[in-house]
Amino acid sequence: MTESNDAIALTLENVAKDFGGLRAVDQVSLRVPVGERRAIIGPNRAGKTTLFNLISGELPVTQGKIILFGQDVTAMPPYRRVGLQMGRTYQITNVFQKLSVEENVLLAAQGLSNIKYAFHRTLPRRGAIYEQMTSALQSTGLTDKAHLPAQKLSYGEQRQLELALALATGPRVLLLDEPAAGLSAVERTRIAALIRSLPKSLTIVLIEHDMDLALGLVDQVTCLHFGRVIAEGTPDAIRVNATVQEVYLGAG
Repeated sequence: MTESNDAIALTLENVAKDFGGLRAVDQVSLRVPVGERRAIIGPNRAGKTTLFNLISGELPVTQGKIILFGQDVTAMPPYRRVGLQMGRTYQITNVFQKLSVEENVLLAAQGLSNIKYAFHRTLPRRGAIYEQMTSALQSTGLTDKAHLPAQKLSYGEQRQLELALALATGPRVLLLDEPAAGLSAVERTRIAALIRSLPKSLTIVLIEHDMDLALGLVDQVTCLHFGRVIAEGTPDAIRVNATVQEVYLGAG
């Protein structure tokens, strides 16, 4: 029995990206079912972040096709993909430092509304946008920090805030680019718990260099090497895959 297209959140068909004479992503094909947690792993310069930039629309593909919930988004700009409920975080935290936590998340939620350009207007303390903000803060454990300037947060809390910004847009597919980058062991444990607590209906694709963290969060793993998929399977299968051990884990 084959999966229906309605059950597939994200499909990549032979996606490639060239930078001059360098092929950074080489004929990558993926099918990520709705609600799946998928890790993209690989050594440095494997093409992971480039692949994310293609999926989110920040880079154009050289060839191939990207399909989101059955709709071809290959030529769509990033804001159109966000409108189709794709969210993303980044390796480097990028928030408005002088605005409060609440204001940061309100701006993210407002970005998809019909009043997104009404910056002169004070938003009411109720309604859909405020509810999205409140839900995103609750989901990321930042409710009690809502009125603090973002610059007063710890680095780990700023990573939580970036996750809140992505959640405020109401994504059905969420791309997490190294969510634990630069975090302490305690902070990595906290961010892992937050990711695990997200709704099971939310499809998550993540890049993460912390292998124990990544494999403990996902259902399926795709390993890249020099832009190509070299292995795919469950975390347990990837842990014992000889090819992955050789190119990624450094086994001889």
